[in-house]
Amino acid sequence: MKPRSRTLVFPRFSLFDSYSYIIIIIFFFFFFIPIITSSSPNPKFEACKPKKCGNGQNISYPFYIKGTQETFCGNPGFELTCGSNGFPILNLANTQYTVHEIFYNNHSLRASNLAFSNTSDSECIAPTHNLTVGKYRFKLASNQRAVLLFYGCNLTTSFPEGVQKIGCSVVGLDGKDRELRVVARENCKGEVVNTTVEDVKGKVREALRKGFLLNWNATNCTECANSGGRCGFDNDPQTFAFRCYCPDRPHAAKCDPKAKGLNKAGKLGIGLGVGFLSISMIGLLLLYRRKHSYSDSEFQTGNTYSNPSSNPDVESSSMYFGIPLFSYKELEEATNHFDLNKQIGDGGFGTVYFGKLKDGREVAVKHLYDHNYRRVEQFMNEVQILTRLRHRNLVSLYGCTSSQSRELVLVYEYIPNGTVASHLYGELAKPGSLLPWSIRIKIAIETASALAYLHVSKIIHRDVKTNNILLDNSYCVKVADFGLSRLFPNDITHVSTAPQGTPGYVDPEYYQCYQLTSKSDVYSFGVVLIELISSLPAVDTNRHKDEINLSNLAIKKIQEGALRELVDPSLGFDSDNQVNRMVVKVAELAFQCLQRDRELRPSMDEVLQVLKRIECGKEDEPEHLEEPGVPGSGISLGNNVPTSPDELDQVGLLKNMKQPSSPMSVTESWESKTTTPNISS
Repeated sequence: MKPRSRTLVFPRFSLFDSYSYIIIIIFFFFFFIPIITSSSPNPKFEACKPKKCGNGQNISYPFYIKGTQETFCGNPGFELTCGSNGFPILNLANTQYTVHEIFYNNHSLRASNLAFSNTSDSECIAPTHNLTVGKYRFKLASNQRAVLLFYGCNLTTSFPEGVQKIGCSVVGLDGKDRELRVVARENCKGEVVNTTVEDVKGKVREALRKGFLLNWNATNCTECANSGGRCGFDNDPQTFAFRCYCPDRPHAAKCDPKAKGLNKAGKLGIGLGVGFLSISMIGLLLLYRRKHSYSDSEFQTGNTYSNPSSNPDVESSSMYFGIPLFSYKELEEATNHFDLNKQIGDGGFGTVYFGKLKDGREVAVKHLYDHNYRRVEQFMNEVQILTRLRHRNLVSLYGCTSSQSRELVLVYEYIPNGTVASHLYGELAKPGSLLPWSIRIKIAIETASALAYLHVSKIIHRDVKTNNILLDNSYCVKVADFGLSRLFPNDITHVSTAPQGTPGYVDPEYYQCYQLTSKSDVYSFGVVLIELISSLPAVDTNRHKDEINLSNLAIKKIQEGALRELVDPSLGFDSDNQVNRMVVKVAELAFQCLQRDRELRPSMDEVLQVLKRIECGKEDEPEHLEEPGVPGSGISLGNNVPTSPDELDQVGLLKNMKQPSSPMSVTESWESKTTTPNISS
């Protein structure tokens, strides 16, 4: 009898099988992934690992390296940059100092003026400034010595012992010796600079290079470090406090000893289990796909994803969203391989370099930080927003690298005259060359025009600040940096999002309600107006704790009727009636923009119209609004223009709005409950 043949039959894959795989995958993600992620260190703990400049010592709290470490890893005011000499650089009162060594055990450091530390014995000592360390963060260690540098000296003179000829018409001497000071003054015609050194034994030049000792004041990190954490600082203006970043989460002072991660055996067990399950799932899915490869291919053919920003074909040409694509090599050549000497600024998302393209155009090249996990989103945000906007007071985007590139770079028109911040209180704010009021009111109007145009275009800037307002050689405004900006659909009045922006400028109601609206930009612009009036930075930790935020200081002075104490004396507030009138009105407008309740703030377009009337002296005359969409067009808003007397009153000077006012509203005391948060609202 012929034996029956036996056939091996594999079970067919059914719809039920595919659902089974989906259930397995869901189980995998909901059960194993939380276990794995819970054992992973907190991102802020990882971000605050100590870093180095060159081959120097590790930098950690309260210091942080800008562009390498996040701002929350250090205390405000303890920002360092890496110099070309491989040492950290500390900026004190707009003067750069080389940090030779940080002594974490006794809260001190040794630093020297960069002008001294970068010179050899044969080079001239560049003119510099007296050492200014402020009141709160740093102070000179005891037993430091003063050295006076006299410039413009006749070196053929026979100076007494103790006066050292340094070269290039400069002599140095011990600041305590009065007789030597008299001799030097008689033979030198230039500036006298009071510098500080640790000691003056030996050569003055060597003492200047060695530098001086500074003590620093910050929350003690010992308790946090001993518990296994890394110290940092919460830059949220509402909290502004020390934080201990631990593997599990941030804590107020130290890590919780109970919040330990899984031990090695537990992690190994989970790893093996997950690995086995993953391999099994992959094997089953491969079998399934092999069985149904034909239907799968049909499905994929009919369901191609159509998002242009993620489709590589959209970048196959030399254009992307209507702007040219640059190669990274081309931009390297334009910036001399991103030379530090060509660095002209940096922000929260990238470093900006001056560059020159092959066609001769001067450009600003922003290289996005590699460590920023949201850099692709911010890159796409700027490209998509700037390519759809045209306004004379918005910076132009010339091009970018491919979004698929490992290095994300944006190329803008170069604006040569720095930022408004640099002219008000930065490196360009020099005595005798401060911005006059006529330019400041022009800056306010042009910035308001740009923001009003953005709002009409359903875009919120979200990072309005004087560091993002650039000036050309004619002091015309160019608003820049759209990395945080949001585009609103036409039927949406606000979006709910985690607060972002720069401390000192962020809308407090945005922090409370997590709702972003155009009035958030209005609040930030109110801070800019106060900066234009006062020449003070939005945040200064050297001020009293209640006045660190300029907005708080301004509201306090205005409510007390003490505007004069806030105004920059160089503006001629007491000597020029026109300046006095305009500053008072702009301060009143800023006060309205800074209201805690966003409903009490004017719109950006109302702000623009008020500023125009203040400039021409017609602030008490209500006018029709102009269309901000096209600069200088004078086009009417059409149906939106008020027609009745009641409606006309609403677009008059802000004294007719819902907030309180008085004839001399910012020079008398204000009793305003709207400047404090309303908890019940």
